[in-house]
Amino acid sequence: MKTKEIVLKARELGKCIPAFNIPHIAMLKPIAQAIVDENSVAMIQVARVEWEKFYSESLERVAEEYAKYQVKGHTLLHLDHIPVIDEDYIQVDYVSYIQRAIKAGYESVMVDGSRLSLEENIRCTAEAAALAHAAGIPCEAELGAVMGHENKEMPPYDEIFAARMGFTKIDEAKRFIAESKCDWLSVAVGNIHGQIAEAVRDQKKPEAKLDVAHIADLYNATGAPLVLHGGSGVRHEFILDAFKAGIAKMNVGTEMRQTFEAALRERSNDVAYAQEKLYLRARDYIANYLYNTDLKNKLV
Repeated sequence: MKTKEIVLKARELGKCIPAFNIPHIAMLKPIAQAIVDENSVAMIQVARVEWEKFYSESLERVAEEYAKYQVKGHTLLHLDHIPVIDEDYIQVDYVSYIQRAIKAGYESVMVDGSRLSLEENIRCTAEAAALAHAAGIPCEAELGAVMGHENKEMPPYDEIFAARMGFTKIDEAKRFIAESKCDWLSVAVGNIHGQIAEAVRDQKKPEAKLDVAHIADLYNATGAPLVLHGGSGVRHEFILDAFKAGIAKMNVGTEMRQTFEAALRERSNDVAYAQEKLYLRARDYIANYLYNTDLKNKLV
């Protein structure tokens, strides 16, 4: 099955495809092996910020590394967050990144126009989706404000959740899907991104809650598979209910990155040691947090 079919099948089953970010190029090998050894299916992905401010080098470099360790039927290559306006509020040539990813062999892409007006977000997403669809791959987009990427202080998490700050609006989501033609929609429902400012990269994320009823309402209004960004740190009791309500893809970045970086510090930049620690953490996460062991058998 192709990526779009896999995500649709996962949604049909009430399951979720995890998508592991690669801010360090050396993280790719152990994560790919963990996916295979759990007989799971998952995406390996990289966002622009991860080669601009971390150590994944470039989208092409990640594709080259992925080609060494991919296993058909288990791993998929996804281009995460290509912003139209980035976390530093600089305009980005998002079209060129989408084109580069298609050329490099990515199996799905994401454009992020969430810092734009609704109309502009629709326009830019439609442009990116048309490019992706012409290449035979799906396009993800974002609507609402999943907080955390900006280099500034956030309000206390309980305040964010209580006030529904940035939550994706149902009427806007319905219009967005219809007009942009994107395939999956990243939504804000209580989740938060990992912070990327150097001063806060090692901090534990707040334990996030999810408004599961709002997820269900968004899915029922749009009919599109929904995506949960900021999967690290979400309270476990919300996860499986979110999958049943409409979440079919979940991004996991901070928890894996912090595991890898902590191991590097522990053993004076011993990459092999850090890879082993990450491999074990990824296997545990797939099996005991997502309950995605043997997901491959369920999707076939």
